[in-house]
Amino acid sequence: MRFMTFSDGGTERLGVASDDKLYALPKGSTLLGLLREGRAALRQAGEDALRKRGEALIPEDLVVLAPIPTPPTVRDYMTFEQHVEGAIRLAGPEAAVPEQWYAAPIFYFTNPYATLGPYDDVRLPPGETLFDFELEIAAVVGGSGGDLSVSGAEELIAGYMILNDWSGRSVQFKEMTVRLGPSKGKDSATSMGPWFVTPDELEPFRQENSFDLRMRAYVNDELIGADTWSNMAFSYGQMIAYASRGTEVRPGDVFGSGTAGNGCLAEAWGNKGFDAHPPLTPGDVVTLEVEELGVQRSKIVDRHEPAPDLEVYRSGGSPWSFR
Repeated sequence: MRFMTFSDGGTERLGVASDDKLYALPKGSTLLGLLREGRAALRQAGEDALRKRGEALIPEDLVVLAPIPTPPTVRDYMTFEQHVEGAIRLAGPEAAVPEQWYAAPIFYFTNPYATLGPYDDVRLPPGETLFDFELEIAAVVGGSGGDLSVSGAEELIAGYMILNDWSGRSVQFKEMTVRLGPSKGKDSATSMGPWFVTPDELEPFRQENSFDLRMRAYVNDELIGADTWSNMAFSYGQMIAYASRGTEVRPGDVFGSGTAGNGCLAEAWGNKGFDAHPPLTPGDVVTLEVEELGVQRSKIVDRHEPAPDLEVYRSGGSPWSFR
């Protein structure tokens, strides 16, 4: 099934797709609420809506929200080796993929309050000079568990969606020299959606760790890069099982794949230098496409610059600047 979350006069609503139409579930139904009841509850609610066939909605006419506008948690990984190889060269032309990357699916937590819909404008973070996008795909779990096996973790997956982990590189590159993070370089915005697609829809495309589906990223209609989803080095089952070690995962938790190969500007900067492509600035439009998951399109806009806080920025009262 394919679900879409949309705004109905400011109220969060959920719909299920059939062909090119969307059929609304009863008011009060949300993706997160149904996931907390279990994946079977989500499927039953979708089947009921398709059977009743109430008012048919046109997705293009709706104000589309992120599938889960405020997820409980968002973990983001680095599972595409080509991206890691390119991005790591920002540290120097001879830099290589760390050995630990091959050993376990490493992740960090990002900000669930910064979640945006698939067509929302994205504000440039304060003081940012190297703003970047990241082409990713996220899995969302529909159950709870701790110390999961890989197969048990895989069974919890309720659906997939496009994810764009927007990155303030000028801050990120500096803060990570402290051997902590990323933090402020990564918490300004994360775009999700438009579709939430259940695993059974994608099974015909299954290949190794994920699915044989194309991923593409554009800036102002210029193709920046393309990859195939199945190039992930770790499966979502491995990612979720690792996250659950010594703790637990819960319904609605989001697990990002990390950037696809050629799926961001930082990779191009690492491979070819900073002249390879200018960083994102207000007016730029980023478009992400993933077969079977849809198209996400975001415009970069300016934002009010807060006054420098001398207590935060102790080195002269101004934000870090990488360049």
